Amino acid sequence: MSKISIRFFDSREVRAIWDDEENKWWFSALDIVGVLRNEDDYSKIRNYWKYLKGKLKKEGNQLVSAANQLKLTAADDKKYATDTFDYDGILELAKNFPSKEANRFIQWFTYSNETIDGQSKSKAYALFDSTLLDTIEVGTVKGLQQIHAYLFGGLYDFAGQIRTTNIAKGSFRFAAVLYLEDSLAQIEVMPENSFDDILRKYVEMNVAHPFMEGNGRSTRIWLDLILKKNLRLCVDWSKVDKREYLSAMQRSVSDVQPIKNLLQSALTDQIDSRDMFMKGIDYSYYYEQEDFVAEAEGE
Repeated sequence: MSKISIRFFDSREVRAIWDDEENKWWFSALDIVGVLRNEDDYSKIRNYWKYLKGKLKKEGNQLVSAANQLKLTAADDKKYATDTFDYDGILELAKNFPSKEANRFIQWFTYSNETIDGQSKSKAYALFDSTLLDTIEVGTVKGLQQIHAYLFGGLYDFAGQIRTTNIAKGSFRFAAVLYLEDSLAQIEVMPENSFDDILRKYVEMNVAHPFMEGNGRSTRIWLDLILKKNLRLCVDWSKVDKREYLSAMQRSVSDVQPIKNLLQSALTDQIDSRDMFMKGIDYSYYYEQEDFVAEAEGE
């Protein structure tokens, strides 16, 4: 068991680990309890889970016997054995949980893997073990297209293709199609000699936004490959707060300092770590995740 995943519900982590023999994910029971109780205190979460296990056993519920003790990385970066459940076990736990959050959690949990993002994320996990990483043209437009085509191939008919339509986000318009080809050519030859150089190149590619969808998820992988090749570093995305990142990227059009400070403080030399790569994918997709709470409450 080597593949680790982190899902996010109401910005709370739900850790998971892949079982090669059983061909399925196992999810942390304690994380689910924390989510459903809206609780951050680990001691309280652990004590409540102990109480709930006893209650379920007395009621003759077979759920507890289905728990699997596996080691997951905790907040202190150490691995501890903890109760985990598979997909069906998590749904059963939520159904038996005395919380008004349970139904909303079940809706999120059953829906998340069926979305385009969920399917693309599964492909992104496999990227680490694929041969594609060794063949990508690092720092080039073609290399970014290779990443995008891999992540979204079969999901979008425009996977890997430079857009031919103008796009905007809110009031901000990305590079106009009329000038996009020239803009990408200029970005491609930008220097990569220092962190400052690479960051400017990353920011400019974000402004260009060459694809109709999936720009951020593709470009963050592209950025890490450039950092790895030139500086032997990558970003530990788990140390980059979602709101701060999105705000800094919005401001980067006129001021690169906020995003520079944010990413520079999260640099790591763990460039060959599977856990670091997988964690980066989890957080990268989390940045693009819509606010499920707002959607659910607005229905």
